[in-house]
Amino acid sequence: QVQLVESGGGLVQDGGSLRLSCVASGRPASLVAMAWFREAPGKEREFVANLGWQSNVPLYADSVKGRFTISRDNTKTTFYLQMNSLERRDTATYYCAASLYYAGVDYSHYAFWGQGTQVTVSS
Repeated sequence: QVQLVESGGGLVQDGGSLRLSCVASGRPASLVAMAWFREAPGKEREFVANLGWQSNVPLYADSVKGRFTISRDNTKTTFYLQMNSLERRDTATYYCAASLYYAGVDYSHYAFWGQGTQVTVSS
């Protein structure tokens, strides 16, 4: 089993930046993929970015490409989402997720989830 705990959300003005963190515990060495998703009120959970745990190759949703960066630390126990040039449409609850297998952009393929952290972008 793997446990994920997010932090770093908050309130930021339009154009500002935030960095989300997700700490993995339990058996992080067994992970193959990690990802960030977000869910806005009344909308479906949306893929934001993912990263191969070993390959370190990122994939981004078109809506965040060029503004967000997913990364991990060298110990492979923490991964991050650096969010720059934030816009009001980025307001959502952000979730980190992880998988023991390649999981792609479909949230149903990720077995492990954090509790979520709220990001609110104000004008």
